Amino acid sequence: MASLLLALAIGSTGLYAGFMLIFQTGIMPALARLTDAEFVTAMRRINEAVPRTVFLLVFLGVLAFPVAAFLVPVDGRTDTQKWLVLAGLVCAVLNHVVTVAGNVPLNNALAASEATRDEPSAVRAAFEKRWNGFHRVRTLLIVVAFGLLTAAAVV
Repeated sequence: MASLLLALAIGSTGLYAGFMLIFQTGIMPALARLTDAEFVTAMRRINEAVPRTVFLLVFLGVLAFPVAAFLVPVDGRTDTQKWLVLAGLVCAVLNHVVTVAGNVPLNNALAASEATRDEPSAVRAAFEKRWNGFHRVRTLLIVVAFGLLTAAAVV
């Protein structure tokens, strides 16, 4: 059971890290080339499409599976493995804190600006740089979490 939980922790964290990394290295650089109006519209549509069932299951699994992997007693687990799982969990929690406290409020403000018909250049200026900054931090945190959980499985 403990091995399965660790595998699920690694799998969910790996999926989420890949998603974050693709946004960091592909999607956001591509969107940066758009006009202000195109960028704002594209980000609004992305923010509407992403938080669906599969994404939310992975998003929650990134926390639930490492917690379970840490809490389930394992005969023969070394202190190193235990601390690697805990460190991976801490990085995943911090990722979620950045997401909920940083990116989600910006996403909500972006969505709200559609109703007020604010100028796309002003909306983009208030959103893009800050969102990308938070995104870089959360991407780094989840990639590190993935590495730590993977290391726990192989040490």
